[in-house]
Amino acid sequence: MKQQFFIAVVFLSLSSRAQELYSVTEPASNRAAGSIGFRFDNLIMNEINSSKTNYHLIPEIMMGVSKKLMIQGSVFFSNRNKKFAGEGGGLYAKYRFLSNDAVQKHFRMAAFGRISRNNSDIHQEEINMYGHNTGFEAGIVATQLLHKVALSSSVSIARAMDNGNNNKFSYGSKNSKAINYTFSIGKLMLPNEYKSYKQTNINLMSEFLIQVNPGSGKYYADIAPSVQMIFNSQGRIDIGYRNELSSTLLRTAPNGFFIRVEYNLFNVF
Repeated sequence: MKQQFFIAVVFLSLSSRAQELYSVTEPASNRAAGSIGFRFDNLIMNEINSSKTNYHLIPEIMMGVSKKLMIQGSVFFSNRNKKFAGEGGGLYAKYRFLSNDAVQKHFRMAAFGRISRNNSDIHQEEINMYGHNTGFEAGIVATQLLHKVALSSSVSIARAMDNGNNNKFSYGSKNSKAINYTFSIGKLMLPNEYKSYKQTNINLMSEFLIQVNPGSGKYYADIAPSVQMIFNSQGRIDIGYRNELSSTLLRTAPNGFFIRVEYNLFNVF
């Protein structure tokens, strides 16, 4: 009974901002303190000028260290090099340094960073620390919740290095940096009224992702709409499609479906 009561309290506090649990980007809000989550991201991307489908599997373990700090660890798998194999991993941390909370609304800001190591071949000008490049990324994110709608935006700087196994960053050190911008909007569609933590949440998301390479001046702009379902306060499934709107950067597989499966355990420590 105590465990169920704790989950209910946690989720009812989270339910007012469930619509900011975005599918591609991270909000300024953190995971619940003392919680551990398990996530599996599946990326099914169509390779340009080819009938090949690239599949990336990224399992993650996530931990709410405190109400201000969370950390995540990832492992990268894909079938790009003719067989499905592990290619590396990464660490992500986020620290929330500002919270302005009120009833059914809040404004929050956080700083985040990611370091990644990858052994796959470098095959595109796009810099991506989530399963493609070795390097690091650091930035700031701000999130505004207004009742059933959440708005979030971030800016970050990424720096790519040579991948392992002698996979050099062949586009030159001048072009090894990128500036990333994101804007995300999420809306809680169901339920209309919370009566139990066991109710299923249905959220609609739309996320915009832009990358600019200051060395070459090239860029890309993507949109990623998705639907999200949260079950029994702890389970979550996101299904969406990422689509390139415009790009001058070389990208091998910018379009495709993504599926996120997640399960959370509260009050673990």
